Amino acid sequence: MPDADRALPAHPFDDDKLHEECGIFGVVGVQDAANFVALGLHALQHRGQEAGGIVSYDPDVGFNSARRFGYVRDNFTKASLMDSLPGQLAIGHVRYSTSGSKGQTAIRDVQPLFAEFSVGGCAIAHNGNLTNADSLKQELIERGSIFQSSSDTECIIHLMARSIQNNISERIKDALRRVEGAFSVVAMTRSKLIGVRDPRGVRPLMLGKLGDGWVLSSETCALDIIGAEFVREIEPGEMVICTAQGVESFHPFHPIKPRFCIFEYVYFSRPDSVIGGHSVYETRRRIGVELAKENPVEADLVCPVPDSGTPAAIGYSQESGIPYAMGIIRNQYMGRTFIEPTEQIRNMGVRLKLNVNRALIKGKRVILVDDSVVRGTTSRKIKDMILDAGAREVHFRIASPPTMWPCFYGVDTPEKDKLLASTMTEDEMRAHLGVDSLKFVSLDGLYRACGQKGGRDSADPQFCDACFSGDYPVKPTDMIDKGFKVKEPA
Repeated sequence: MPDADRALPAHPFDDDKLHEECGIFGVVGVQDAANFVALGLHALQHRGQEAGGIVSYDPDVGFNSARRFGYVRDNFTKASLMDSLPGQLAIGHVRYSTSGSKGQTAIRDVQPLFAEFSVGGCAIAHNGNLTNADSLKQELIERGSIFQSSSDTECIIHLMARSIQNNISERIKDALRRVEGAFSVVAMTRSKLIGVRDPRGVRPLMLGKLGDGWVLSSETCALDIIGAEFVREIEPGEMVICTAQGVESFHPFHPIKPRFCIFEYVYFSRPDSVIGGHSVYETRRRIGVELAKENPVEADLVCPVPDSGTPAAIGYSQESGIPYAMGIIRNQYMGRTFIEPTEQIRNMGVRLKLNVNRALIKGKRVILVDDSVVRGTTSRKIKDMILDAGAREVHFRIASPPTMWPCFYGVDTPEKDKLLASTMTEDEMRAHLGVDSLKFVSLDGLYRACGQKGGRDSADPQFCDACFSGDYPVKPTDMIDKGFKVKEPA
């Protein structure tokens, strides 16, 4: 395939984080809806940086779409492109490839996907992962379906095509009753904006009001950027149909206990968003408080690994009484400039993105607060930078429990044996990273920070915490078929 049809490779200095899933956004009943979608996607850019797409509908010209690689700001701010997306109804998607060919995204994989059915056209965008997509795809291919992408979202399109229901909304219900896993979906017909959340509500989806129109968004921060009023969260297992006349609500799935992704609080969501009635920033600050209570250490400074460690570091400092300081400064203008650097530049590694405040660090005992440890490669480099700057001691405090299990619900997680915590004890990890101490917040402490005063009830957990506990609320069917061994019940 020509290079122009392929996404740029994953950022070489961001490979030690759990990457965001995707972000979805939709608007109905507002003039130039696509412009509002572009703004919303810009606010959700942290959820996916590989590619983005927008589909709009205008009665005079029909459906129009634009799909591009790269950042929203580099593509969907051009008047010539946005003028080609007229209408009062539009949906959009920003992508980080958690399914399909990671790092080799083709333009055909970029959402929203569009299909013309016998009952009319429909565009659809999906945040999450279907855990039975492979088996569904095989079944559909054997029945004559021809797939054009590697995205599991296309399974939904083909299931809709085979439904005998006489309207798009009912066909979406039919299709989503067949899939397993995690999904928040936005879809659009010629007149309707549709949102659906999976029965366990693993991924977020918000409803907002903009003038006489309606908005669906992965996070509340994207409502803020367009001046929309936050109305409520779409409930787990709920389907809403939004038109200029109002919102209809349905519950097409059998009710089941919700298990929202706890890592949305730890890292994925923007700190200025509100989820489950809780400020993400305040939750992260409380995680830092729990971390300080559980794992105190004598030190001179508490420093975040920016930017995701900042709220927890503030909480740790407040609880411990140890001064908070910006010991590491982030280069905010790196962008995609170094997406394919020379070997010499590549060897500079994390220094291109982060720099130590030497005058502050020299001679100090430093507590570094980060959101997680995945492979550990970046943590080792940051430790080296701090020591090179003259720190006397380096203590890592991590605002999540050890990440020991891969996620199959829309997060790009390394294989289990690539996760540092799955192959080493905490003390072995400390020695591997070469730090004076290493401590993680407990799973109970994380739950307390997220509003569960008694911590995690192992018999009745409130969140999806599979990456920490190995307790998968939805069976990862396809991965089990490929040989993945799930954790045996205690």
